[in-house]
Amino acid sequence: MTDYAPSPSASIQEDVLTFLLSSPTPKQIIEFHASDAAQERLRYLLDTNRQGTLSPEEHAELDEASQMNHFIMLLKAKAHKTLQAA
Repeated sequence: MTDYAPSPSASIQEDVLTFLLSSPTPKQIIEFHASDAAQERLRYLLDTNRQGTLSPEEHAELDEASQMNHFIMLLKAKAHKTLQAA
């Protein structure tokens, strides 16, 4: 685990919103990955959660990241179907 908490501003939600505003193609959607900073923040939240020391704000952030991950999985599945139908 890291000795410090990566910045909450490095959020997966911010990465996803910025990405979607770029009007990505189905192929780009399938290839999408959150930034290194957002992934580092998520690892921190998951590690802290396993230790049982998440603050209420961090818990809410982890829940939001989980929901965003589910949304991205659905979006990627839809992109795969779009490409297969083409």
